[in-house]
Amino acid sequence: MNVFLSKKTMAPVMTGLLLFTGGCVGSFDPQTDASSPLAPRIQELVDEKREYPRWADFPATPTDLPQPAQVAANVQALNADSGALARQLAGIDWTLNSDPAAYAESIMRRFDPAKMAPIGAQTPEEVEAFAEALRRRAAAPPPIDRPRS
Repeated sequence: MNVFLSKKTMAPVMTGLLLFTGGCVGSFDPQTDASSPLAPRIQELVDEKREYPRWADFPATPTDLPQPAQVAANVQALNADSGALARQLAGIDWTLNSDPAAYAESIMRRFDPAKMAPIGAQTPEEVEAFAEALRRRAAAPPPIDRPRS
C-alpha cells in the first residue's frame, strides 16, 4: 500500500500509449500512388537510394590520434597551468571592492570636463550655420568628365 500512484499506473498507461501509437506503424512505409504523374520519378529516386548509406561511404577510422598517455600528459599540463594562473590571480590586489564613489571620482579626474560636457544652448543663427556647413560637406562632388568614344 506504500507504492506511489504513479508506479501503480505506469504499466497500464504505457500499454495504452503503445496501443494508441500502434496505428502509426503504417505511416512509416508510405506507398506511392501509381496514378500520379510523378510516380515513376519517385520510384526511381527511392530505388537509387535504397542501398544508401553503405559502410564504404563512412569515413575511415583516424590513425593519427594521440596515445592515452599523451592525452593524460596534456591534461596534467593544463591542470598545472590552471593552478599557476589561479595563484597569479590570487596575488592581484583588486581595488574594485573599495568605495564606488571614490573610484568614480578618480576616473572623472582623468578626463577633461570641457570635452565631456554636452553641447550648450545655441542661438538659432549658430544652429543654422552648423546645418549649412553640414549641407556643404554632404554635397556630391562634381561629375568626372569622361571622353566620349
